[in-house]
Amino acid sequence: QVQFVESGGGLVQPGGSLRLSCVISTSIFRLYHMGWYLQTPGKQRELLGTIANSGTTNYADSVKGRFTISRDNAKKTVYLQMNSLQPEDTAVYYCNFGAPVKDYWGQGTQVTVSS
Repeated sequence: QVQFVESGGGLVQPGGSLRLSCVISTSIFRLYHMGWYLQTPGKQRELLGTIANSGTTNYADSVKGRFTISRDNAKKTVYLQMNSLQPEDTAVYYCNFGAPVKDYWGQGTQVTVSS
């Protein structure tokens, strides 16, 4: 069983920044492509972006240029740096594999962008 533990969310004003972290409980983390996802009430979870085991990243158009995904294989952690946050970024943020496994969704971390 793999566990994902997200952290770093909170309340931030429009234009602000947050850095989310996700620790993964697998010893072979370095082999996996990872993804960050968000979910807002009443909507399906959607993919924000991915990072390959090589470090190559891809992003949804909605966050391109504002969000950056990185990883630290030694710490088994993937990060989501979020800049220029807007109220529409308010959501619960999750990490999972790049091809997400339903049983492995964690609790996520709430991000609220509001003045």
